[in-house]
Amino acid sequence: MKLVVLDGFLVNHDNLPWELADMFDVTWYDATKPEDTISRIGDAQAVFVNRHAITKEVFKACPNIEYIGVLGTGFNMIDLEAAKEAGVTICNVPAYSTNAVAQCVFSLLLNISFMTYKHNEFVKAGKWNKVPDEELVDKPMFELAGKTMGVIGFGHIGQAVAKIANAMGMEVLAYRRHPDKSLETSQLHFACLDELLAKSDIISLHCPLNPETTQLINKDTIAKMKDGAVLINTSRGGVINDQDVADALDSGKLYMAGLDVLTVEPPTDGNPLTLHPRTILTPHMGWGPKETRIRLLDVVSKNFLAYLNGNPVNVVGE
Repeated sequence: MKLVVLDGFLVNHDNLPWELADMFDVTWYDATKPEDTISRIGDAQAVFVNRHAITKEVFKACPNIEYIGVLGTGFNMIDLEAAKEAGVTICNVPAYSTNAVAQCVFSLLLNISFMTYKHNEFVKAGKWNKVPDEELVDKPMFELAGKTMGVIGFGHIGQAVAKIANAMGMEVLAYRRHPDKSLETSQLHFACLDELLAKSDIISLHCPLNPETTQLINKDTIAKMKDGAVLINTSRGGVINDQDVADALDSGKLYMAGLDVLTVEPPTDGNPLTLHPRTILTPHMGWGPKETRIRLLDVVSKNFLAYLNGNPVNVVGE
């Protein structure tokens, strides 16, 4: 069976071992331009993508495709309807990055709460002993202990974030469609969305992107938040309305935003958040640690072998 990887660089830029490469005829591309997609797939039966789009036109032009392996969790770059019509099985990796993304959340939050990035720039610019003390404190810092963190979406990652927040002395309010009261503790309670928005000092987003969550964070939901709240998004960029968040940062309704994801990635010119002085941005790399990617490649292999054995797992778009 012929396998093609269309955009594997970010997943395996450091030559990690991959079981499928030893078992099959694999053609590996670090990146692929959209116009080269069809020619590179050719007559391959299995295609693996990280972020590369597989459109209806691709399915029509490449009828040999039987299987698409997602090198990650998100699969919104694949035309699911066209895949279904073509009889293609799609499998993703749903829970490989839990610890890494939770770590990313607190990397962003600790930078905001302690202004680490600003103080680093300050010292490296030679300003420590050359400017008035007032410049040292122009960006307020705050303790996390005693604050309330609202976690929207309470799957594996949301629960990992809550555990860390509790360990740092924070109370957690969690929101999901079907609350599990057995998960509640003295420091963790489920709440309706309006209550979570009203009571949280920090709001962290951990929900998939679907019609219910698209632009969930908008001017109306922001209006229900505490003044000066902090927003963290490591889920999907489309969960927030970029302009509404930028407006809230301008007005001070939101103090700062830490974002690992954007609505359009890479961002287009004119995105109101990329150059905003009250945002900290990372380029969707919450899944990037080496240990995380080793785990990812292992599950990608297991997914494909299970498919070949007639027992596919982690199937999406059925």
